[in-house]
Amino acid sequence: MVNFIIASHGEFAAGIRQSGQMIFGEQENVQVVTFMPNEGPEDLMKKFEDALATFEPEGQVLFLVDLWGGSPFNAASRIQAVQEDRMAIITGLNLPMLVEAYGARFTMETAAEIASYLMPVARDGVKTLPETKDAAVEVSKSADDEPVVEAGNVDEVIHTGSATMDIRLARIDSRLLHGQVATAWTKSVSPNRIIVVSDSVSKDELRKTLLTQAAPVGVKVNVVPVQKLADVWDDPRFATVKALLLFETPQDVAKAVESGVKLDKVNIGSMSHSEGKRMLTNAVAVDEEDIKTLEYLRDNGITFDVRKVPADQGKDVFDLLKKS
Repeated sequence: MVNFIIASHGEFAAGIRQSGQMIFGEQENVQVVTFMPNEGPEDLMKKFEDALATFEPEGQVLFLVDLWGGSPFNAASRIQAVQEDRMAIITGLNLPMLVEAYGARFTMETAAEIASYLMPVARDGVKTLPETKDAAVEVSKSADDEPVVEAGNVDEVIHTGSATMDIRLARIDSRLLHGQVATAWTKSVSPNRIIVVSDSVSKDELRKTLLTQAAPVGVKVNVVPVQKLADVWDDPRFATVKALLLFETPQDVAKAVESGVKLDKVNIGSMSHSEGKRMLTNAVAVDEEDIKTLEYLRDNGITFDVRKVPADQGKDVFDLLKKS
């Protein structure tokens, strides 16, 4: 696995590592180097040397640095210049770059390879609202992109009784599409379509717009009522859809099951706290209605996996209920 050193002027590097952990989970082989106002170049070099000493000798190292030409970049360059075969530097560090770098370590073996991959990713993470012509970036499709049937443009429903849509993940998340889903889970399950399944959200044009704007690069987002999912999940015309399903509540999942959708496993990412609910984890709160709904789904053959991000250890919701 490629080792990372995140380096910056001031505490920016420490802060962005913490932000990356919130989205992608704890990461090993990641060190932070901060250059403070009262420090000089030799202090900075000592910090880099100490960080490198925590890694395996001769391992690949990628420096993720805030500013080209700044002191952290200059110090990293002195180190990288004599070990070009196993070290690389990328500057202009932002959060999309960092979380993509974490994901890239699973498939890429060299620092230079990851650095090259991250250049367009970091640029695409810079967007504006309202969007301008200069800021809009057209993402080109790869040659192996599969056509995806647009949910809602099939008038006649065809049911086969078993899933033809490839459901990669079904998740309950009161925040729906956010950083943990758009980066960590999308990387983990590789959907080409994120489908938000909610009667209430599908009627809210503002929330629909915000959710579709939050789509990860290369993945389309649809917001549909529960019945629309029931209409298309086993329709052979949707066989090219590799779906990540997002439900706001367990009650939405139960409504889908009652409408004929068959699910084997549901991930529980977050269920927000409100009056009358008890906390099972720091992200999951339930009341009696939630418990009855979860029991109903369990009785229909569904198992549950309580995890915020793929790197977390999965827990059974009913074990958590017993302990609470």
